Amino acid sequence: MTDAFSHNPAKSRYELEVDGLVAFADYQRSGQRLVIPHVEADPALRGTGAAGRLMGKVAETARNEGMKIVPLCSYASAWLRRNDPEMIA
Repeated sequence: MTDAFSHNPAKSRYELEVDGLVAFADYQRSGQRLVIPHVEADPALRGTGAAGRLMGKVAETARNEGMKIVPLCSYASAWLRRNDPEMIA
């Protein structure tokens, strides 16, 4: 599997393309907060860890920009609590 992480500002989302399939995290910026209302992976990617790798990149991006994350999505919230709790706003 080959991962390609990208920022798609036109759609207000971060994307992880894996072998032509996409997992994405919608976002809204609010000051120094990155609000994540929805994370979704192509059905063929479910169970492969793609959404987790996506969230890792989103957290890394937010950290590099000095932001904290407001996870409205249950998946994003659970991932952050387990893997990167200091990033939760």
